[in-house]
Amino acid sequence: MIDCGMPPEDVDVIHCKGPVFNEFMLRTMPRMTLFTGSQAIADKLTTDMMGRVKLEDAGFDWKILGPDVDHMAYVAWQCDQDAYAFAGQKCSAQSILFAHENWMKAGIVDQLAAHAGQRKLDDGTLCPILSVNNTTFENHMKALCAIPGAELCFGGNKLTGHSIPDRYGSFDATAVFVPIEQAVTDEHFDTVITEIFGPIQVIVEYSDEQTDLVLEMCERMESHLTAAVVSSDNTFINRVAGSTINGTTYVGHRARTTGAPQQHWFGPAGDPRSGGIHTVEAIQQVWSCHREIIVDAIPPPGFQAPPPT
Repeated sequence: MIDCGMPPEDVDVIHCKGPVFNEFMLRTMPRMTLFTGSQAIADKLTTDMMGRVKLEDAGFDWKILGPDVDHMAYVAWQCDQDAYAFAGQKCSAQSILFAHENWMKAGIVDQLAAHAGQRKLDDGTLCPILSVNNTTFENHMKALCAIPGAELCFGGNKLTGHSIPDRYGSFDATAVFVPIEQAVTDEHFDTVITEIFGPIQVIVEYSDEQTDLVLEMCERMESHLTAAVVSSDNTFINRVAGSTINGTTYVGHRARTTGAPQQHWFGPAGDPRSGGIHTVEAIQQVWSCHREIIVDAIPPPGFQAPPPT
């Protein structure tokens, strides 16, 4: 930014631990803060800053493949990119894929497995998992597979032939199928929507009659950052978009979940703390403030004071 002409004194970069900067904020009480990070810290900052925050919601993000199957090769590629690029370590990573039975019959899982199977450490298409170790990853995978009717679709193996320290994770791209009848239950719902910041996603098949169950799950999730509706059916798109509150929802057969920082709006929609990045509106909302100054100082010509009332 400095090379592009930004005055160096316009930005302060402070490198420190979270609690240290939290104390700095409590002492200075900034008028507005844009925070991206964990939901727990976001909630703490809301209290600390007395609501003067714009927040990025947590990132358990869903994608719905609608009933119309088209552009299979592209959709499978995009799903792989969304779920596994940078080993899934993105707030907008595809965490759960609701695939209509038409897509399942057409072989979307096989296509996903083929893409995921090409990922490896050597070329950087897989990488260490920085915030989750293998024990946490494996325990979550086993918890998903223990749900009645669930099964491992692909992956599930620890990477070998590397020197990644044990405190980091090292797993290949993984997907677990969970029946929607089980995923929606109180007993298993929290397990299904637990976010693991790594290369794992849940795949749920649904039929036309089960679309309401899918929308129910989307509504019940605590995180409403990004979402995607892969369909060209406007009736279906409107049904989904009108029943969900994600901050950014991509639609169409090129729909993705990972779009940040391109015109990205944090969710959920309707939360006054929702903020954005990149757009003019987002910059004005976060780094400036709305203000109106009304100048009304000159009495009209010939004014005579009316009798008191």
